[in-house]
Amino acid sequence: MTETSARFREFKMPDVGEGLTEAEILKWYVQPGDTVTDGQVVCEVETAKAAVELPIPFDGVVHELRFPEGTTVDVGEVIISVDVAPGSGEPAAEAAAPAQAPVAEAPAEPEEPKGRQPVLVGYGVAESSTKRRPRKGVSVPEQAAAAAVQAELNGHGAAPAVAKPLAKPPVRKLAKDLGIDLATVVPTGPDGVITREDVHAAAAPVAEPAPVSRETTPAPVAAVVSSDARETRIPIKGVRKATAQAMIGSAFTAPHVTEFVTVDVTRTMKLVEELKGDKEMAGLRVNPLLLIAKALLVAIKRNPDVNASWDEAAQEIVLKHYVNLGIAAATPRGLIVPNIKDAHDKTLPQLAASLGDLVSTAREGKTSPAAMQGGTVTITNVGVFGVDTGTPILNPGESAILAVGAIKLQPWVHKGKVKPRQVTTLALSFDHRLVDGELGSKVLADVAAILEQPKRLITWA
Repeated sequence: MTETSARFREFKMPDVGEGLTEAEILKWYVQPGDTVTDGQVVCEVETAKAAVELPIPFDGVVHELRFPEGTTVDVGEVIISVDVAPGSGEPAAEAAAPAQAPVAEAPAEPEEPKGRQPVLVGYGVAESSTKRRPRKGVSVPEQAAAAAVQAELNGHGAAPAVAKPLAKPPVRKLAKDLGIDLATVVPTGPDGVITREDVHAAAAPVAEPAPVSRETTPAPVAAVVSSDARETRIPIKGVRKATAQAMIGSAFTAPHVTEFVTVDVTRTMKLVEELKGDKEMAGLRVNPLLLIAKALLVAIKRNPDVNASWDEAAQEIVLKHYVNLGIAAATPRGLIVPNIKDAHDKTLPQLAASLGDLVSTAREGKTSPAAMQGGTVTITNVGVFGVDTGTPILNPGESAILAVGAIKLQPWVHKGKVKPRQVTTLALSFDHRLVDGELGSKVLADVAAILEQPKRLITWA
């Protein structure tokens, strides 16, 4: 390693989601020339699971940002280089000047100091998360460089004799499906690689809409409007793509059964109003979802076999002695299901605080991948959209999901007379490999009984 290269350290796109292969750079928080310190957040990226802020693990002065905002980058690719020895006598501008000079090999990333505590779950590239070979630097001759990159992208040992447009296999398939000749596409990716966005742009070139500030709205997925404005095509990626794949896998793997019950929740609604004035609940989010969540936790305690998962590889049923309660949240990036860890051990005020943090974090788009892993059961509150109920699909790896419908004032027979009461419909979907009709019915009946008579939260808890 030369003296010049020793001055610069490179930060690679880490595997922030335990096995994910790429992430999109949403926003840079630093620019070349800015001073950074160990642990400082330098950018925000979006994976297939969530938006995550990346801290840099060393001090120095930003030398170069390798990719612009909006670029999807493979895990392991260098995204930023930092001058860790500024003022050593060789200006950063001079170091950057010979960018077109021959380079034998990109400097290896220095080993992290031992004993460093990870600042992010899934931080760093997992050893087995990718089999991609590290990219080498390229020689000066343009044709040889193109051939080297093409050979790597195609996974061949020998470079083709004739240079072809550079594109990864999924992009080539997209171009073929859209009837686009890659030779006519203008590449915008690193090393002249054609991206999905380049293909879409070639398929239906239109004027780009005015940029939307990411300070107020999460970065939208790039959309392409047809020339006659009758269709808009939105690339499927990020959270939406991961959600779709997970739902398909769940729907066609776990045999779903859904049961329904309509319940009078008038007393629960009265308890919600009382708790809002309780000193122990001051400053906390108190709503019907809080008591529904608590009711489900009590029902699971009374029927623990419902809290399980199916291990197909080991041919085992795994009973969980803890409850990580998932709450389905609709966000601008798509549906996510963060969960409250060890919800079964939380008091009502603690559960309220956790729910409040979960909802606010999801709305801000800051939910971490760790918060969406390890769920055991889930609640989805479709009632907030004004619908009565639904037949929810299980979150992959979980045994049950409870859908909560809208709470409405309806005529109801109460103490022998028809009276206006607050009524809702609950739907419980469960994996019939794990949960039979009797067990599923008991869980749903227990939740309904608690919401009808919330004092049972005390007697049954």
